[in-house]
Amino acid sequence: MTMQSFILLALFLAVLLALAWPLGIVLARVGDGGRIPGLGWLLRVEQLLYRAAGVPLKAEERGQGWKSYAIALLVFNGVGALFTYGLQRVQAWLPLNPQGLANVSPDSSFNTAVSFVANTNWQGYSGEQTMSYLVQMLALTCQNFFSAATGMAVAYALIRGFSSRSAKSIGNFWVDATRSTLYVLLPLSLLFSVFLMGQGVIQNFSAYKDVALLDQVSYTVPKTGADGQPVLDAQGQPVTEAMTATTQTIAMGPVASQEAIKMLGTNGGGFFNANSAHPYENPTALSNFVQMLAIFIIPAGLCFAFGRMVGDRRQGWAVLGAMTLLFVATTAVVLVAEQQAHPALQALGVDQAMSAVQSGGNMEGKETRFGISASSLFAAVTTAASCGAVNAMHDSFTPIGGMIPMLLIQFGEVIFGGVGSGLYGMLVFAIMAVFIAGLMIGRTPEYLGKKIQAYEMKMTSIAILVTPILVLSGTAIAVMTDVGKAGIANPGAHGFSEILYAFSSAANNNGSAFAGLSANTPFYNTMLAVAMWFGRFAVIVPILAIAGSLAGKQRLEANAGTMPTHGAMFIGLLVGVVVLVGVLNYVPALALGPVVEHLQLFNK
Repeated sequence: MTMQSFILLALFLAVLLALAWPLGIVLARVGDGGRIPGLGWLLRVEQLLYRAAGVPLKAEERGQGWKSYAIALLVFNGVGALFTYGLQRVQAWLPLNPQGLANVSPDSSFNTAVSFVANTNWQGYSGEQTMSYLVQMLALTCQNFFSAATGMAVAYALIRGFSSRSAKSIGNFWVDATRSTLYVLLPLSLLFSVFLMGQGVIQNFSAYKDVALLDQVSYTVPKTGADGQPVLDAQGQPVTEAMTATTQTIAMGPVASQEAIKMLGTNGGGFFNANSAHPYENPTALSNFVQMLAIFIIPAGLCFAFGRMVGDRRQGWAVLGAMTLLFVATTAVVLVAEQQAHPALQALGVDQAMSAVQSGGNMEGKETRFGISASSLFAAVTTAASCGAVNAMHDSFTPIGGMIPMLLIQFGEVIFGGVGSGLYGMLVFAIMAVFIAGLMIGRTPEYLGKKIQAYEMKMTSIAILVTPILVLSGTAIAVMTDVGKAGIANPGAHGFSEILYAFSSAANNNGSAFAGLSANTPFYNTMLAVAMWFGRFAVIVPILAIAGSLAGKQRLEANAGTMPTHGAMFIGLLVGVVVLVGVLNYVPALALGPVVEHLQLFNK
């Protein structure tokens, strides 16, 4: 790893820690129902929203058991999916559509609706050519807020399960979602939007601009007859005709507002097809650095909030420490892999110099304004979190460089992870870690004073196994069927990796892709939507069940036989469990994809 990469990684983690600590204080007050300094004037807005929703104003009357909490969550997100689907199907007849874009097809609308509700933001379409401004704002951007708030609400519910003493309630979903949106997501998004506009991200409702090219571009296209069929010559070969492009269409739109919550909510959907590689979404090296911080800031802050809410700040540090260790180790592998010259390009004599002063490295698929280090770090950040925003083409990474982002997704998005989902996912692994430790010494396992018994372990097993089942079964179906194999652009090991990455990304609610796979088909739109929905909510429901079970238990005092869960030994155990589960679930599939491709590419 070069010194430049090391400094960038160290600076990123230092700034993240400095920002996450004070944010953790705010997040703890949001979860506890306390007033937020500087935002007290929003209390009236909060109460108005409760009155409109029929939520009691007195805190002691709001409590929900885990089943009521889960039903409210599922109904809210189900209605959101229906609304998002419907808006896409009628966008051609709605305002704020200056390009006159047509209605979105049923299968693509279904996939997109589920995707944005599930905090996945998988996009099988080109945003600037498919979605109107109204749909981008009212459907997609709003769901970016709501899906992030849903994740935060579940995290708060699970924390209350640990901190409560013989309680029947784990909070109120409507209150948690409202406070998360009102006091965290909206203020941060407003500040971040202003910053992005200052960096050059556009925010307007203008029609697309046709501008003259400085250099005309000549190209050839197949000639077609009056019937629309290709014209063939005497040898049966297609006849081509020369064309010259003199203008280019520049897309416009309200980009900064969507970009802000896209990052802060770990959503990842891009306004443009090129996502965060587009200069109107991510114009400068500074905007790129701050976007990476925005992806991690709330997941890291929630670790500190967790420590405060359970009454032991060391617990938050332990969870954050495990996340950081895993992140640094995996990111280092990506940085080293992408700083190696690509052997296939090397064999062709292609100059892979990054600049006049820095040579070597795999620059294919990366923006020159970011370079290898910033692009590789962004890839690790966006896949460690369930974000999915990309500033480089992951499909063009080296086999090992592309495998690590895939593996980060397959770990369950718990290495910082998504907003809320990263914390509750890591706490599930913590429950498994103390259970394994308890088996080793013959004691009933405890975590934060709560006994971990058979019911909690059943729910934990379901939460951990749902996504591997979805990923591996979906991949198997795709490679065994003609409709699944039809989308593969690259045969062999890399084509398998494209499918494996797609289902890993969908089931783990990431949304990034090896874009060589043509996934905007009825088969993939439907299969990936199913993986996204169950990958999100079939994990959330058992976690809420765990929260409800723990909340009803007495909190035991620590004694001489209690295993400490804040020291280096527990951090090591937690890291080991996360890695072990990932290895057991996915290594055979990874061996068929990126590992084989690496051996073929380097002739090993």
